[in-house]
Amino acid sequence: MAEPGPGPGRAREEEPGPAGKEEEEEAAPAPKKRRPRERYVPPPRKLNTGVSFGAEHFAETSYYFEGGLRKVRPYYFDFRTYCKGRWVGRSLLHVFGTEFRAQPLAYYRAAARAGRLRLNEEPVRDLDVVLKNNDFLRNTVHRHEPPVTAQPIRILAEDEEVVVVDKPSSLPVHPCGRFRHNTVIFILGKEHGLRELHTLHRLDRMTSGVLMFAKSAAVSKRIDEQVRQRQLEKEYVCRVVGEFPEHEVVCEEPILVVSYKVGVCRVDPKGKPCQTLFQRLSYNGSSSVVRCLPRTGRTHQIRVHLQFLGHPIVNDPIYNMEAWGPHRGKGGNIGKTDEELLKDLVEEHRSKQSLEVLGIGEEDLNSSESKDCGNPGDCTKSAEAGPVNGSSCLAEDKKDPERNDVAACPLNSDISLETPDKDKELSLCGNQDGQAGEKGWEEKDPLCVECRTSRRDPSPKELVMFLHALRYKGTDFEYCSSMPEWATESWEE
Repeated sequence: MAEPGPGPGRAREEEPGPAGKEEEEEAAPAPKKRRPRERYVPPPRKLNTGVSFGAEHFAETSYYFEGGLRKVRPYYFDFRTYCKGRWVGRSLLHVFGTEFRAQPLAYYRAAARAGRLRLNEEPVRDLDVVLKNNDFLRNTVHRHEPPVTAQPIRILAEDEEVVVVDKPSSLPVHPCGRFRHNTVIFILGKEHGLRELHTLHRLDRMTSGVLMFAKSAAVSKRIDEQVRQRQLEKEYVCRVVGEFPEHEVVCEEPILVVSYKVGVCRVDPKGKPCQTLFQRLSYNGSSSVVRCLPRTGRTHQIRVHLQFLGHPIVNDPIYNMEAWGPHRGKGGNIGKTDEELLKDLVEEHRSKQSLEVLGIGEEDLNSSESKDCGNPGDCTKSAEAGPVNGSSCLAEDKKDPERNDVAACPLNSDISLETPDKDKELSLCGNQDGQAGEKGWEEKDPLCVECRTSRRDPSPKELVMFLHALRYKGTDFEYCSSMPEWATESWEE
């Protein structure tokens, strides 16, 4: 069989001979198609193994006091996160549009033009970029924190192993949600030089009283073992509605979390088992002071059990609201779905302009990632005295405070962001290392709706709930705080 002739396909495979110019052109190799350059993704960083708040974090901004409130000056801050598994192969624009809907896409386009969005430390110019595993996102925002009470944190005891404080109401224990500097951890670090503390247990944001921290991992592990073995005795005191029974009351109703975002629980057969002992201390004709001994540590356990018994805490901003119905949830009788309950509860606080008392804002209610952390809106996963189990909160990661969700400051869709003043934005956004300092409060930020929004400050009275951790006792320690003024027999509202 004769060999095939030198057709066009074969001519490209053979080396061109010393023929004429026309033959050389025929034999010239065709231009190769350039493959798109693969986008480089650096290897993931090594994360810190423990709490790592230091001087650079505390220096981000400062406090000031006004009207009985502790306030934080607005500041620039970097939210950071590694690409989550479900984001791989999706565009950055798609992720923002589906997972961070508290802000319109116009915000992210404007933030990208201003250089506030960075991917692997390079400015994001195209939101259509497809995300890969280990991509590292950084979003610089202008951050506003809710005010808390100006009441100081009193140190009850300190030695080489532990620090024990008397926590005021309204202060979260550690950074989460909208709180960072207005937290016990940050205030102790900034004002008392107490750093690298290990959280042994948590109190609800609105609960006051004895709060313990370990100074080393070894001490933390030892006391945590006592907590797990239920060797830690916890005693609380509260003031409740009505005449509480004189005899000891034991409530063992299981508790179910209704909403992690708002921080609402209720009694439900499908909930987790728990037990609380109650004993009346006094009655003044309208309200009772009650001692509470929780034997387990479920979320809002004391508050939910008191509501179920028909004696909610007098000024509880969640469990003593009209949204629960005419009986305020007594006996678990609510008469509405969980969705209806949450809607009514939020609307009741909206009407009173008191969402800040819940520690949430409108943007938190619109966020689609509320359940990622598993923690309620008041920054407590465990109950009034539950143990720390290493879980992280809504925007702050306990193990690495700088590895956070990339969600930004709140922004309403009616704000025009398509033509921002780029130069001004870039001059304001001086925080590429998570440390913008105090300059953020000196002038309005063009991308921040909080700078344009006028909010009513809560009164100091609104930031106090009548539930107090009075005593913590372990196998080799016991710490007590003073009885709060509202718990004395002679107290009248």
